[in-house]
Amino acid sequence: MKILLIGYGTMNRITARLAEEEGHEITGVILRDKERDVPYAAFESIDAADADVAIDFSHPDLILPLLEDEVKTPLVIATTGEKEKIIDSLKKKSTDTPVFFSANMSYGVHVMNEVLKKALSMLDEFDLEMVERHHNRKVDAPSGTLVKLLDTAMDHRDGSYPVYDRSSVHEKRKPEEIGVSAIRGGSIVGTHDVIFAKDDEVIEIRHQAQSKEIFSNGALKAANELIKHSDGFYDYNNLFEER
Repeated sequence: MKILLIGYGTMNRITARLAEEEGHEITGVILRDKERDVPYAAFESIDAADADVAIDFSHPDLILPLLEDEVKTPLVIATTGEKEKIIDSLKKKSTDTPVFFSANMSYGVHVMNEVLKKALSMLDEFDLEMVERHHNRKVDAPSGTLVKLLDTAMDHRDGSYPVYDRSSVHEKRKPEEIGVSAIRGGSIVGTHDVIFAKDDEVIEIRHQAQSKEIFSNGALKAANELIKHSDGFYDYNNLFEER
């Protein structure tokens, strides 16, 4: 594959290394910082790179303006933050090109979300709490992955709502609450816990990323599959279905 990288931070540097190890070609990058020195050609628009696919690990400030242009290149988008705006823009683009979006490129997180759906159908009388942990350089909180898990939970629990700051809540916990906590520290790659708690028992579902390579490998796997597809909006629920 000929790959355009949107953004050249830690994640896309890993993506570039893994892609080249697999025999793919990095045709160029699109940067927020135009003065930054990178080992690839710099482009201003997605289609200018003449790539088979574009992989984005960047920031809404970079990807959203790019999506305002005409885009025919298949897109693999992993940017978190401003999720609703990004998805809205991507769905519009998906009428002209294949688009894949995931708040977390790890296939294991997709499996965790599917397990959560099953657990929610069986544990409706349990209190529900969610905790995510990341390194001290991560800007957004809660993480895009936790937001995805939270959306799943609220879709399956009528009347439920998130509580982000218990220090401001001075009353007994309500059954409809879904507690949300974010931890930032050190070099934690990423850990997500969903906790079901009831009198005398606790059930936990956990996904722990032990290397950032899982996200780049997931993006490359998605890209390799996406370029075989027709125009449309894809995620892990439908990308690998038989065509």
